[in-house]
Amino acid sequence: MAKKENEKSQPPSESLQKIEKRLELFDQRLDNIDSIVTAVAERIMKQPIILSVTCSKCGNKISIAVVANERPG
Repeated sequence: MAKKENEKSQPPSESLQKIEKRLELFDQRLDNIDSIVTAVAERIMKQPIILSVTCSKCGNKISIAVVANERPG
């Protein structure tokens, strides 16, 4: 409750500045996620990725291959 009271007592300009800062941080995080997804997609297009997962209960190993062909162009 103390946190909400502090937020209410702040002038609107400070509150807007906090929202702008949070939006900027959120935008940076989305950019980072986009970069990672793009890098993974480019790698998949060049060579296969094999994920190996071991079941924690029975110990069986599962391999999942992600394969794609690079499009010319």
